[in-house]
Amino acid sequence: MTTQSEFPKLVLFQGNLPAPEVYRPAAERITAGDPVQSAQNLFQSADGRFNSGIWSSEPGTWRVVFSESEFCHLLEGVIVVRGDDGSEATFRAGDAFLTPAGFTGTWEIVEPAKKFYAFYE
Repeated sequence: MTTQSEFPKLVLFQGNLPAPEVYRPAAERITAGDPVQSAQNLFQSADGRFNSGIWSSEPGTWRVVFSESEFCHLLEGVIVVRGDDGSEATFRAGDAFLTPAGFTGTWEIVEPAKKFYAFYE
């Protein structure tokens, strides 16, 4: 992972990347499937509030509560995001969206998904 320093360098999202961290959402948040996920956080600001990297997930559904604002560019798969306010959006490879801090609802991974992310907390 790269952190901001006196002489910042470009952060590449391809090539020789670090091994991903593999995990699952907390069991009490999973509502369907087994959404095994992985993340490669490629950048973190010096204060730890801004992060960016690559994330992927197997199919499944889980509850989300966003404390951060996150920009996503979906590279692969299909995701359905449902808000507790009744909103619903389906995203496919090539789509981009932002989830604002305070958003609550569910993420459903319909087809294995991969995204670039950048979030600020």
